[in-house]
Amino acid sequence: MLLATLAADSAWAQVPSGGIYTCVDRNGRRLTADRPIPECLDREQRELSPSGTVRRQIGPSLTEQERAAQEAQQRKEAEARSRELEERRRERVLTTRYPDKASHDVERAAAIQMVDEVTATAEKRIVELRQQHKAFEVEMEFYKRDPNKAPMALRRKIAENEDSMAEQQRFIAGQDQEKRRVHQRFDTELAQLRKLWESQRLPAAASGAAAEAPAASR
Repeated sequence: MLLATLAADSAWAQVPSGGIYTCVDRNGRRLTADRPIPECLDREQRELSPSGTVRRQIGPSLTEQERAAQEAQQRKEAEARSRELEERRRERVLTTRYPDKASHDVERAAAIQMVDEVTATAEKRIVELRQQHKAFEVEMEFYKRDPNKAPMALRRKIAENEDSMAEQQRFIAGQDQEKRRVHQRFDTELAQLRKLWESQRLPAAASGAAAEAPAASR
């Protein structure tokens, strides 16, 4: 508090003279001086002109803790304003990209088609792997009575084939999840867009009604 008081005294010492300062201190006494009054650091003071009119009001000096709290609040408010501006910008980009539901549907379909194409490639690979597996099974017929006598290279190829099929099946399952995520993203986006489109239509409808009113009166 002492540091805050000294800082305030130093700052106020630079205030141009010529005014009259008045305040009511914490004890209820009305004080008057020709410069800011140290006893009223914690409360509002008024600077009066020689004629007695109020030139300005000087707010109470803040302690370091109060100043830190004020700065933290100001940063919080600035961050909130920044987030709000960013959200408005994102909304403008969104409505520019999707002016109507048809344009949004087109992009959803394109995103789903990309997933389907990747899935189709994996399914085609599974068909190839199954054909290879059948060929390996034909070779294994020679070792039907004792599969352990089959050549190590053949058994390794069969194991690799089965691992590849399992991998492709896991990949396809992952693409099914990706398709659900795509639909969920577009559904969420569409819900927001419906509100934005509606908010854009309301001012337009109001302007149209205002323009029709004078025409009707004629």
